[in-house]
Amino acid sequence: MAVLSDNVRLKLWRGMMRYWSAEWEPIIVSAGQLLDAVNATDDWVDANSAALNAALPAAFRTTAGVEQKAFLLAMVALARRDPDLVRSILGGTD
Repeated sequence: MAVLSDNVRLKLWRGMMRYWSAEWEPIIVSAGQLLDAVNATDDWVDANSAALNAALPAAFRTTAGVEQKAFLLAMVALARRDPDLVRSILGGTD
């Protein structure tokens, strides 16, 4: 999966700025620092996609598409931080 376009990175950054400004414990970084973090994270995902793919069980790795693997990564990472948000996306009670 290709790195995000600059436009998508900016949309993600804007959304995260809005989200964190509404949090009880907002993140204390500048807008520029957050944009740098968005860019660095996207670059890291791109640079490490082969390692993630190699770590996946062969049955999943060989049948899942790139989008499915990216969704899996996103849901696992999000579940570590906010399981309720994952439930709201995926549904279910647990």
